[in-house]
Amino acid sequence: MVDTLQAAPVLRLENLVHAYAQGDKQIEILRGACASLRAGEAVGLLGPSGAGKSTLLHIAGLLERPNGGAVFIDGVDCVKLSDAERTTMRRSEIGFVFQFHHLLRDFSALENVVLPQTIYGLSNSEAERRGRQLLQSLGLGDRADHRPGELSGGEQQRVAIARAVANGPRVLLADEPTGNLDPPTADRVFEQLLSLVRQSGVAALIATHNLELAARMDRVLRLMDGLLMEEDVVVAKIVEV
Repeated sequence: MVDTLQAAPVLRLENLVHAYAQGDKQIEILRGACASLRAGEAVGLLGPSGAGKSTLLHIAGLLERPNGGAVFIDGVDCVKLSDAERTTMRRSEIGFVFQFHHLLRDFSALENVVLPQTIYGLSNSEAERRGRQLLQSLGLGDRADHRPGELSGGEQQRVAIARAVANGPRVLLADEPTGNLDPPTADRVFEQLLSLVRQSGVAALIATHNLELAARMDRVLRLMDGLLMEEDVVVAKIVEV
């Protein structure tokens, strides 16, 4: 297991600043947000609706450029990269899990996991081998040939998780990954997600409103007034109530 206290950060967010124009006004979303994540670490991201959690994840995932600050992945400042270089970095180093699974409905579970690997350059045979291995690790070995419409909500989200880590990313960003699931299913899916984080050594930043799930992560960050603050999840529970 990776010693997360000693290892260098895989993802480092440094003094992120971001704002949106609304008419003639500037709405500040981030005002100097900073955070570091290490390999094999699951970090919860809390904050009220509208605080900017999705924006933060989009910037960390190189889908948006911040107005200021830096996003370091393995020591590389990705804000300074060209669009083509950012795309390459995103495909190879970052995995995304969203609240909605966004699976391709005409493809099987296995094909949904194989596709990003073949786009990345793996052979079909190698991509299929890894895809079956990932689905098996998430309890979907016997569901690999089923299409999304033949899977339950929890199964579909587990396929989405397998797809997100198929290319062996260094960073996993998840935006309310269990938000559409009933509590028992959310608990099972989240437990498997955490297990995958530990086994793969990916650094995971997971936005959630579920404080019970947040309490099971290694650390919790709260986004408030444009800043990221680390806090004890017990304090988080008191604040949320």
